[in-house]
Amino acid sequence: MGTLTRSTVLGLFVAVVVSTPVAAQQPMMSFFLTSAGPGSGAALGGLEGADAYCQSLADAVEADGTWHAYLSAAATADASAVNARDRIGTGPWLNQALVEVASDVANLHSENNNLTKETVLNERGSMTNGRGDTPNRHDILTGSNLDGTVAVGDGDTTCDNWTSSGEGSALVGHFDRTGGGANPNSWNSAHASRGCSQENLQGTGGDGLFYCFAI
Repeated sequence: MGTLTRSTVLGLFVAVVVSTPVAAQQPMMSFFLTSAGPGSGAALGGLEGADAYCQSLADAVEADGTWHAYLSAAATADASAVNARDRIGTGPWLNQALVEVASDVANLHSENNNLTKETVLNERGSMTNGRGDTPNRHDILTGSNLDGTVAVGDGDTTCDNWTSSGEGSALVGHFDRTGGGANPNSWNSAHASRGCSQENLQGTGGDGLFYCFAI
């Protein structure tokens, strides 16, 4: 057998690399609406508690990744304001059926996103009652403006930064893109809630639900 030249060895190496199949990364769920809230109204334990709740629901269905709640928080004496849009990663985001709901942060906050009653699935892949269903659960906690920044008004917009289940109010969106309020077709900033308790959230068409994103 003749001596292998450098060019022959290089050619064999390239052939092996080219012929070796590369495992494609499998798409995974990276967005869901909580199937239920913690049950304490808008008292979610702050952003940290809400994130932990998202993570627990994702872990329960063996969804990989680190999960954050789509919630804004108002500035306090000890902390700067937090915008929901800044804490959810860069996208794209897929629902449990692996349908893309938004390609990136800009698309998510545009009219061209793919958030609808049919695509906003919970972590188990089920749809949620919207307007016209009984009970209506379409009010989703966000505390955010249309662009995903924290809503700042004359009163409370985040139920005391997601620690109150009594007095206060929160900006909510309509996951089914229909209803009443200043922006009835908005998924993240339709109107203010009546209060922060579970009873008050349910009384205006909510149930203490919120969005979760894999970052």
